Amino acid sequence: MNQHCILVGAPVDSGQSNPGCLMGPASYRVAGLAATLEDLGCTVDDRGDVAPCSPTAASSPNPAIHHLPETIEWTKALASAAQEAMAAGFPIFLGGDHSLSLGTVAGVAAHAQQQQRPLFVLWLDAHSDFHTPMTTRSGNLHGTPMAYIAGLGEFDAFPAFPNPVPADRICLFGIRSVDTDERKALRAHGITPVDMRELDERGIVAPLSGFLDQVRDANGLLHVSLDVDFLDPAIAPAVGTTVPGGATFREAHLVMEMLHESQLVSSLDLVELNPFLDERGRTARLMVDLTASLMGRKVFDRVNRGL
Repeated sequence: MNQHCILVGAPVDSGQSNPGCLMGPASYRVAGLAATLEDLGCTVDDRGDVAPCSPTAASSPNPAIHHLPETIEWTKALASAAQEAMAAGFPIFLGGDHSLSLGTVAGVAAHAQQQQRPLFVLWLDAHSDFHTPMTTRSGNLHGTPMAYIAGLGEFDAFPAFPNPVPADRICLFGIRSVDTDERKALRAHGITPVDMRELDERGIVAPLSGFLDQVRDANGLLHVSLDVDFLDPAIAPAVGTTVPGGATFREAHLVMEMLHESQLVSSLDLVELNPFLDERGRTARLMVDLTASLMGRKVFDRVNRGL
């Protein structure tokens, strides 16, 4: 996948309660993401970090919500940056907490609409992030992007999401932490996550292949959002929302290798890396290695595997 990769830093720290994600973009750069991509034959344009406008007044009827004005400005700025980057190459958004996807996926969706192609979203995460600003009890807006992307209401303070993504174009993959309000909303919206129980029973290949077939058949664009907590905390400790039982090293690389072989991915989020919680950069390096697998790094030449 000799792509023109566009790195867009999104040092967003307003969507959750554990400070440190704003250091994520710098950590990916220090871990050698650009050089890794170039070694794979990609060209790289690092556009630096997005800088939102100063926030204006905004409020929510939900008293738990915090940092709403800042998150709205991040959403606007990242939507614009994402749409521009989509027109120029393969964007990789370096986060930052998962509220950044309110903006990145909005920009990707605007580009897909302009190209008259359907957008599909693969959400690699421990959480479904299917709260609205009214249902979240923590007030952490990093738990709301998928509801925004799917077109749920109660996002009146945010820009209207361009062409919301239908339920059959959303795959919540590796989910293992869903609260009661989210479960009700997912059922009402017709979304059944591919949770870790299903992956334990069926394996990685069947459910992921089925979703990729849908993208291919529709000639769709595929946005992948990779949260550090998709991974088991034993191999990726640098995240403020650890949930035991996540993807293993090998499972995560298999997902990325399958995505590469599909040649369908058009944009990528790397989110929730908190370097303050890392161990000598091991999580940042793992996320860079997973990106490399997505972009074509292989251990074996599978054409010759039968020899």
